[in-house]
Amino acid sequence: MLLKLVIIALLLFIVFNLFRAGIIMLRNDPEQKQMSRFLGRRVFYSVLVLLLLLLAMALGWITPNPRPY
Repeated sequence: MLLKLVIIALLLFIVFNLFRAGIIMLRNDPEQKQMSRFLGRRVFYSVLVLLLLLLAMALGWITPNPRPY
């Protein structure tokens, strides 16, 4: 249960960083942080979620749905 909450929180953080980068891109203010910082953070957390899912499946903490056929 805790693993699922962590994954959901990371996915929400990824979407939050995507919107932050979009807002910075639309404003085009040179005083604000770089858009690439938020996009890089988004990619890092996406890879972290993928590795966490693969690790959880390998250790048997979660099981994927069976194939429909």
